[in-house]
Amino acid sequence: MITHVLPTYNRANIAFERGEGSWAIATDGTRYLDLGAGIAVNALGHANPDLIAALTEQAGRIWHVSNIYQIPEQEKLADLLVEHTFADTVFFTNSGTEAAELAIKMVRKYWYELGDADREEILTFEGAFHGRSTGAIAAAGSEKMVKGFGPLMPGFRQLPFGDIEALRAGIGERTAAVMIEPIQGEGGIRPLSDADLREIRALCDTTGALLVLDEVQSGMGRTGKLFAHEFSGITPDIMMVAKGIGGGFPLGAVLATENAASGMVVGTHGSTYGGNPLACAVGARVMEIIAEPAFLAEVNRKAGLLRQRLEGVVAAHPEVFEGVRGTGLMLGLKCRLAPADLVKAGYAEHVLTVAAADNTLRLLPPLTITDDEIVEAVHRLDLAAARLEG
Repeated sequence: MITHVLPTYNRANIAFERGEGSWAIATDGTRYLDLGAGIAVNALGHANPDLIAALTEQAGRIWHVSNIYQIPEQEKLADLLVEHTFADTVFFTNSGTEAAELAIKMVRKYWYELGDADREEILTFEGAFHGRSTGAIAAAGSEKMVKGFGPLMPGFRQLPFGDIEALRAGIGERTAAVMIEPIQGEGGIRPLSDADLREIRALCDTTGALLVLDEVQSGMGRTGKLFAHEFSGITPDIMMVAKGIGGGFPLGAVLATENAASGMVVGTHGSTYGGNPLACAVGARVMEIIAEPAFLAEVNRKAGLLRQRLEGVVAAHPEVFEGVRGTGLMLGLKCRLAPADLVKAGYAEHVLTVAAADNTLRLLPPLTITDDEIVEAVHRLDLAAARLEG
């Protein structure tokens, strides 16, 4: 008999009733050190007092009005995003998937308005994850996501991840856009090099193609920069943001230059809930905290400590781990065993992690994790690895 909640998730037999910073507390009282952060969502930890204050203050005013009217909280968050990024304009969504859908529409409308509607092919990359809508799975193209859901939206072509020669051969004057994650999250914490990102930007400039970056998982301070592409010194034309931007409240956004967004005029896109006062009040507070240079400097310092400790665990368990990869507090342990086994072993040691593709265990702790919690987290990972060796 089917469950009342559609059974599309392979859920662990754990339920959480509350959280405190880097800790999630289960209904039986067990405290788990959370290195998943809701898959990079709880960027400022569980029950962050600043976010609680922002949410409750706004909740006492007004929750929802729709985009028929002016929304001051939305304008405040848009101002912050424009101030701290390449963007000239922002559209708010409820999720990363919705952001991906708008990014695709924005690209297609851009070329249509330029009188070149046939310029519609978007180049994407194997191992990518841009969401689970029909457009987003067509963009990624992996069999796991598309099987049984055809016919797929046309206009996408997947290239090998990190293969710049394939991109040079594949991009041309008919390419509408290149869409890529600076660091693949679901794909196994696989970062592009700064040199590759600069080359992709140059190829887009040469051909006129738009560069679309998916920073849903790598953005909002996760890497030690506000957005991961900043390390390379380039800027995109369009960028998708979600997860950490709401600190746990559902929120996403598409950031764009005025040129890239030029086709998106009144009536071309909309969202009932997107950019509602509650979400934007929380998002603005998240931005105010994370965009501070001192906060990002702390993320980088703590990332160094975490990586150093993880290298020690890898060295101690060569039959379990191959190495550490990633940037900032977006790290992956490349495994010799199935990462799902490590996730389960972690439950026994009361530490939460997230499996990913390419045999990788994802570590995405709250950016507010303390030094002591990092030491404790790595100790618990060490114990989990020892369980599997035993």
